[in-house]
Amino acid sequence: MATKSSKESFVNALELLEREKGIPKEYMIEKIEAALVSAYHKEYGVNANVRIEFNLEKDDVRVFQQKTVVETVTDPELEISLEDAKSHNKRFKLGQLIEIKVKPENFRRLSAAAAKSVIIQSIREGERKAMQEAYESQRDEIITATVSKIDPVNGNVVLETGTGRAVLLKSEQIPGEEFVVDDRVKVFVMEVNKEARGPLVTLSRSHAGLVRRLFELEVPEIAEGVVMIKSVSREAGVRSKVAVYSRDPDVDPVGACIGNRGMRIAGIVDELRGEKIDIINYSEQPEEFIAAALSPARVISVEMTGERACRVLVDPDQLSLAIGREGLNARLAARLTGYKIDIKAE
Repeated sequence: MATKSSKESFVNALELLEREKGIPKEYMIEKIEAALVSAYHKEYGVNANVRIEFNLEKDDVRVFQQKTVVETVTDPELEISLEDAKSHNKRFKLGQLIEIKVKPENFRRLSAAAAKSVIIQSIREGERKAMQEAYESQRDEIITATVSKIDPVNGNVVLETGTGRAVLLKSEQIPGEEFVVDDRVKVFVMEVNKEARGPLVTLSRSHAGLVRRLFELEVPEIAEGVVMIKSVSREAGVRSKVAVYSRDPDVDPVGACIGNRGMRIAGIVDELRGEKIDIINYSEQPEEFIAAALSPARVISVEMTGERACRVLVDPDQLSLAIGREGLNARLAARLTGYKIDIKAE
């Protein structure tokens, strides 16, 4: 069907796609076969039977027409007369399903544009599938990416992630942060889209998961499982609260997260563009946990008023601190603990 050089280029192209884009040869062969069949049907009729044969060891691709040998032809797409069949092979008999190799000069008449279109689309689908699998393995994890382009109109940032290009939407950025081309930034892989349309992956710098993963990277005791992060609440760019617990009574979970002279938490704060972070001691006792969650305010008492609700009493001079500006401190504490918190001055 093709010269040696074109056969080699065909096989080499498949190997190159597999090596550089992660698209398996088997996947591409399946799509190319569908493209050739489609092109054949466009030329010879939609009912025509055709078989594509790939032989990568011999660098060969062959196309065969399949027809039934009959006395009188009523459907030229599916039938061939005995006389015409014998012109290909004297052994062909009536009623036999035969295959006739499509000669190169005949195959060139097929709609090359249609086949090319399908093949290009298949390559794109294969690339997307390979990238989906790569991103899927990184879901809920942090990846380091390089800023490639910044859209001056909508503020979206195009990132080179190592797997491919992805967009960090303005809505998923830390409010007020600015980017420069070639900046290296850490992003959280939120979702991987397995549909054919829409963005391939959703990246975020405002998600609470970014804070959790940054602590896992910076604090060895968390990575080793000695200190556990029980919950995280966050309003990106303003403040986060992180509840931690130690499995080892000799290890202070808050101190481990802060680090010597605050070095560990300082690195996380820098990555989050100066966002404030409260490290909270987790407790199995809801009253203790809620009181700690309202830090830096000092709590007098916590009274449970329902299954997931409580009333908190504070000194009058602590009320505004407990609630926080525009209710931020109380809101983050409620998310962190999972309780509805009603704060009152004594």
